[in-house]
Amino acid sequence: MFVRSNVKTLMCLAILASALLAPLFAVAGVVRTDTGVVQGVRQGDLDIYKAIPFATPPVGDLRWKPPAPATAWAGVLQARDFAPACMQTGVSMPGERRPRISEDCLYLNIWEPARRTAAPLPVMVFIYGGGFMNGSAAMPLYWGDELARHGVIVVTFGYRVGPFGFLATPELTRESPDHASGDYGILDQIAALKWVKRNIAAFGGDPGRVTIFGQSAGAMSVSILASSPLASHLFQGVIAESGGVFEPLELAPGWLLPKAELAGEAYGAARGAKTLAELRALPASQILAGDVVAVSHPVLDDYVLKESPYAVFAAGRQADVPMLIGSNEEEARALVDLSKVKAATFTADIEKAWGALPPPLLAPYPHATDEEAKAGRAHFERDLRFGWDMWAWARLQAATGRQGVYYYHFTRAPPFPATSVYAGWGPSHYAELWYVFDHLNQEPWRWTAADRTLAADMSTYWTNFAKTGDPNGRGVPAWPKFTGSGQVIYLGDTITVGGVADLPSLKVFDAVYGQVRGSMPPAAPPGPSGPPR
Repeated sequence: MFVRSNVKTLMCLAILASALLAPLFAVAGVVRTDTGVVQGVRQGDLDIYKAIPFATPPVGDLRWKPPAPATAWAGVLQARDFAPACMQTGVSMPGERRPRISEDCLYLNIWEPARRTAAPLPVMVFIYGGGFMNGSAAMPLYWGDELARHGVIVVTFGYRVGPFGFLATPELTRESPDHASGDYGILDQIAALKWVKRNIAAFGGDPGRVTIFGQSAGAMSVSILASSPLASHLFQGVIAESGGVFEPLELAPGWLLPKAELAGEAYGAARGAKTLAELRALPASQILAGDVVAVSHPVLDDYVLKESPYAVFAAGRQADVPMLIGSNEEEARALVDLSKVKAATFTADIEKAWGALPPPLLAPYPHATDEEAKAGRAHFERDLRFGWDMWAWARLQAATGRQGVYYYHFTRAPPFPATSVYAGWGPSHYAELWYVFDHLNQEPWRWTAADRTLAADMSTYWTNFAKTGDPNGRGVPAWPKFTGSGQVIYLGDTITVGGVADLPSLKVFDAVYGQVRGSMPPAAPPGPSGPPR
């Protein structure tokens, strides 16, 4: 854990540092949390607090245990520098700078307006993506500076990923008082939300107006949190960008605890560890050595997640909060190397990537020629990974939720340079993030007036939703609630409202998944497909 000293010494250092570094930043106010006093940095009109511990470092005997409460400290914690990201390999986004990593990573960051208002501010807590294998709360794209200028408080936090976050074994299950293992990363998320509930009022935030929002695996996490009995009281709004957990578990048995335990045993054995004690004794770098994909997702463990999110939402047992969800038109261009797709191996390549899938799922995607195969693979991956999940989620919430749901489809192609790692991606996975966080200025690309208008509108929609549970407000185009057919907002060159995008292929997924489950899902209502003509 970061070094902490006595009050007098730290206050003297703070005064000296602020005098020496005054041209760069000023000292923010001192805030008392339930485990100690923190002091951040003032940058212009914002106060920023970095690396506040919300749990004890999950190291040694605490590796693969639920997060323990943070240890209280004496003195003033200078919350000026980001903590390392949790242990991982690679990066969560192409082009991202590789983060520092450590097992000691359960810290959170806060951006808030420096000028306190009489009324407490709504809070937005962001959960990063990265396939549950990587990701960082300190990534500049996720900084909350521009959103905070809309009159909200933004929080980001670290959570364990890969085998550190999602390992399940029979021995771990036996030692758990909850008879569960494998969801330590989700328990980290819940611990961070509990910290926010207990402490955010001291920063001027409203613990009764917390919106969780995430992208990709972060959005999948949001769907789990909205379905978990451990988390439903910790937030009052949900935003999910391109990710949810709604497919039939019959097609993903590795998400079930018995299968996950077998995978975890094999994972430990591959590292020469015959017991849990031996596995805990291994250096963190050795845990990550080799293939980490075998342990890379949450588990239906009968504790954090007692049943699938689909079952929870179908029965109306989800968190009773308003929701804003959606996905992007060309999601797969960021995730699949389409240059290697060939008509001759179209089906075989999909089976290699995903295993045996019901054949009707491939029917909507022509692949007689290589060009057809490239487009077909892109659209298949888009619908399989994101499109159907978000449509099913919106439909389920509209049918059984007591609060409304707002559904979007992002179609704007950012001006990715030809020399960029993102070249040719269009409105791909990740593409909406620059607009949501209003961070166009982080990249020297040829942004147009239309780009800047869309970023202003999307950041306004997201923060309006955090304030009221409704994205609508002065200065932005009207966004109707989704009721099952139509009422999708298209966030593109202009903002329009139309029907569900790619509806024919989504209906094929719907029918197949219903058969796999053994019962048909809620009927897909008739209605327009795609954007307005």
